[in-house]
Amino acid sequence: MRMRALTSLVLAAAVIATGSGAAWHPEPDWQLTETGVTARLRGLAPVDGRVAWASGSASTVLRTVDGGRHWAQVGPTTDVPLQFRDIEAFDALRAVVLSIGPGGESRVYRTDDGGQSWAETFRNADVAAFYDCLAFFDDRHGLALSDPVDGRFRLVATADGGRSWSVLPTAGMPAALPGEFAFAASGTCLVTADHDPDRAWFATGGGATARVFRTDDRGLSWQVADTPVPGGPSAGIYSLAFRDPRHGIALGGDYATPTSAPDGAVRSTDGGRTWTVAAAQPGEYRSGATWAPGGAALAVGPTGSDVSRDGGRTWRRFDTGSFDAVECTPTGACWASGELGRVARLSWR
Repeated sequence: MRMRALTSLVLAAAVIATGSGAAWHPEPDWQLTETGVTARLRGLAPVDGRVAWASGSASTVLRTVDGGRHWAQVGPTTDVPLQFRDIEAFDALRAVVLSIGPGGESRVYRTDDGGQSWAETFRNADVAAFYDCLAFFDDRHGLALSDPVDGRFRLVATADGGRSWSVLPTAGMPAALPGEFAFAASGTCLVTADHDPDRAWFATGGGATARVFRTDDRGLSWQVADTPVPGGPSAGIYSLAFRDPRHGIALGGDYATPTSAPDGAVRSTDGGRTWTVAAAQPGEYRSGATWAPGGAALAVGPTGSDVSRDGGRTWRRFDTGSFDAVECTPTGACWASGELGRVARLSWR
């Protein structure tokens, strides 16, 4: 499952007092692992420090059970190469993966045996739909998000862990803006939060305003809030992360201009009803974000990684490598994935 709550780990505590009264902040550092693939891995689902799943282009699904020392290709056999942009894992054996694309290229597969076998549990039959990401409230209840159909975002829901899906009614969905859609960049355009069994959020771009939608009833009805993040044909919010039902961060920019993203990072302290621009920005396009242990937050993109130690008010660069997705687990293990089969684990030094 995605990291959506803070943990109180001594190792990753953000502030450790020294004898002089100053504070020492552990420095995050990515440690690359060897995956043996060249696929772009935009889907990421760490379970703990040893077990993690990643997914991406060419129907690729990877799994490690030894902390990244060895990765196995465990993806389903598909009739065409699929873009597995999002994956959710419940443990070392059970995972649900989403492929994106128009019409029947948007699919969901589930495994219960670590990828030895997969069942296709959803195939989009509407040529107007295009699914981007999925998220689970628990190991049974989840949602998957499509770009607007007939002027409104569409969702499908599962109540059996992804074994079956049904389209939700759109009567409670606000109308989409002209050109508005969600970005399938890191599996985090749709997220949930721990300690709230009914609330979820999704983020948008493409239109004149980048927005965040919120539900308090598992997707039956939604409220929408404008954000200060600039919108545009390829600009908006690419990633959301909530550490609890009130505190969230949203990051993005424009993938067409990755080295410039003014006001690309915002934060909320009221459950996504309002959003404030970060005082110190990453300044560049970021496609993935997550909350880390000890109160820190992480953001990644093709030009580097950033850390915030104050709830998203300020961000500081700590790495210049390329990643698309980043996730942390409730036990404090943080992972990142991206182009050319790159997967890394975070250490604090």
